[in-house]
Amino acid sequence: MAADQTGKWVARAASTGGGRTYRGQAPVNWYASLVLIVVIGLGLIAYSRYELTHATTSSAGPPTVGTVWHAALGIDICGTVEANLPATPSSSTGGFSTDGSGVVTVAPATASEAGGNAVLGKFVANVHGLVLTSSSLGYPGKPTYTDGQTCPKGTPDAGKTGVVSVVQWPNFTAKQGSVVGGDPRKLRFGDGQMITLAFLPTSVNVPKPPATVITALIKATESSASSTATTLPAITPTSTPTSTPTSTPTSKSTTATTAAPKK
Repeated sequence: MAADQTGKWVARAASTGGGRTYRGQAPVNWYASLVLIVVIGLGLIAYSRYELTHATTSSAGPPTVGTVWHAALGIDICGTVEANLPATPSSSTGGFSTDGSGVVTVAPATASEAGGNAVLGKFVANVHGLVLTSSSLGYPGKPTYTDGQTCPKGTPDAGKTGVVSVVQWPNFTAKQGSVVGGDPRKLRFGDGQMITLAFLPTSVNVPKPPATVITALIKATESSASSTATTLPAITPTSTPTSTPTSTPTSKSTTATTAAPKK
């Protein structure tokens, strides 16, 4: 083969990317790498979502097992303050209960209820018929309301669109409350805390729990504090006994001796 013909053949092969046989082959490695990247990415997304929805909370910190806290709870739906939730049945074994006064007793019995696990959702789950999510609120035996729903006739806010709001005050002396963001069931209880669950128009300020509930909270916290306070044992004063004077005995070593008579 002439040199010029060989050069032309090489040039044609280069221009076709290495020949027809190579161009006809699929880039398997490239596609495999792409699939692997997609699979890993989807796996990371799925894992992150699982961690978010199955977040574990530490049981460390207060309230510890054996601690007794109290919090006030009010429920306002469309401008109507609902009656206090009924007393928790005596058969209930959870660490979150109420006596019907509107005061929630937080008394962790296990690690699953202590520390960061002492949350509002644990109490809600223990009240039959009470519904609470970030967008829905339902009082036992009554309809459940969701964000964007209109308040019915006969309520102070009739015809107005309501939204679910949960506001908490750290204690009964606090004047400014804070809106709970995200899932309100994750709200951690505090001793002396006040909480209001509400379905109200956005133009309406969420009120504190009723005055009667706040009064019951104050009594409960004071009673709990007095019962856990350490009381020093009473000391009965005694009179100092009068000592009976006694004569000092003569020491044998200091007994005087009679001098011998002079001769």
